[in-house]
Amino acid sequence: MKKHIIKKTAVATLLTLSLAGAMLSGCGQTQNSSSTSASSSHSGAPGKPGGGNSSANITYTGATTFSSDTTESGKTYESSTANEQALLASGGTSTITGSTINKTGDADGDEADFYGTNAAVLAYNGATLNIEKATVTTNGKHANAVFAYGNGIINISDSTINTSSDCSGGIMVTGGGTLTANNCTVTTQGRSSAAIRSDRGGGTLTVNGGTYTSNGVGSPAVYSTADITVNDATLTSTTSEGLIVEGKNSITINNCTVEDTNTKLNSNSGTYKNIFLYQSMSGDADEGTATFTAKNSKFITNNGDTIYVTNTTASVYLENNTITNTSGDFLRIEAGKWGNEGSNGGNVTLQMVNQSVAGSIIVDSISTLDLSLKSGSVLTGAINTANQAKSIKLSLSKDSVLNLTGDTYVTSLENELSDNSNIKSNGYKLYVNGTAVDIG
Repeated sequence: MKKHIIKKTAVATLLTLSLAGAMLSGCGQTQNSSSTSASSSHSGAPGKPGGGNSSANITYTGATTFSSDTTESGKTYESSTANEQALLASGGTSTITGSTINKTGDADGDEADFYGTNAAVLAYNGATLNIEKATVTTNGKHANAVFAYGNGIINISDSTINTSSDCSGGIMVTGGGTLTANNCTVTTQGRSSAAIRSDRGGGTLTVNGGTYTSNGVGSPAVYSTADITVNDATLTSTTSEGLIVEGKNSITINNCTVEDTNTKLNSNSGTYKNIFLYQSMSGDADEGTATFTAKNSKFITNNGDTIYVTNTTASVYLENNTITNTSGDFLRIEAGKWGNEGSNGGNVTLQMVNQSVAGSIIVDSISTLDLSLKSGSVLTGAINTANQAKSIKLSLSKDSVLNLTGDTYVTSLENELSDNSNIKSNGYKLYVNGTAVDIG
């Protein structure tokens, strides 16, 4: 796998990309961009290789550039030029306070989403940029708002961010960038414009507090091809999924409210859902285990399933959350339109700790589930009622409860109570490896 190579020269060069496909939340087209001049040179590789093969010659140009330690207050930074940042941090440690940052101008292609060439704010090349009490606004295609690339670091706090066009995320990392957002309000309107966003090469993104809302098709509140942690925040998607993890990446949710109303399907998507774990095979995310962890949070699914897994191995940990869904199933693991037919199901390990859930679990014939209920967890639902799953392992602690709402079929059962008195039949049967067992 090749790393992204960034070369910045005194004369702009053309971006060349080799792509395997388009990410569900990305605007996956390879197009040529306009040339602009550069004020300095930089060659280097990102801090994390990420997925897929790509090679690029990139020129960064900022309307304002911080190349060494800088402190400014109350200023306005603007750009209306395509493929130009309103504010570019290319070196040093800088702090801006009470600033207004405006970015207009469209860009064409993945260089803006992979490398931040048309972002309002970009930090790269080892620069650290601290932003306090700012207002950041973009109105242009592929105009992401606040973008950390490679070994660039951004810390943004008490700020308001708004983007209005397609392919324009709110806060974003790629290529191993690092971004921390504290008490920000972020709203996006366009297609493929997650409020909290990552793309090829990922990075680390941490959110503490604040409100994050996305309104476009293919625009979840969070799209992760990175390691993303959100604490004490409100996350809302009015049209798309709430949270998406692609490939060998993660989302961790602590003490948050997550609400989605998935009303429009995007790309290959054929189901409505809130939490989506998958591998698109586009090259934007390495193949491996998609990880989702949620503790002490509230999840509201207004249309579709709560969790959907396809074409990936996934690890899901749920502890002490409130999960509400009146329209769909709790968990669906099955083949979709990604991957190779016959091997594109899901393999899921789900651990519930002090967790109550109501809803059925659907597992298709090429998918597996390893489900454990611990520390007083309660699952009210039916598992694999069609008796089609490739494999289902069910484990129950003695203080956890399974309330059946339909006949349930599993491959194996491990129960700390040998009499299965913590399984309530409600008139239904539990079959283990094809044999009905005594329960309740």
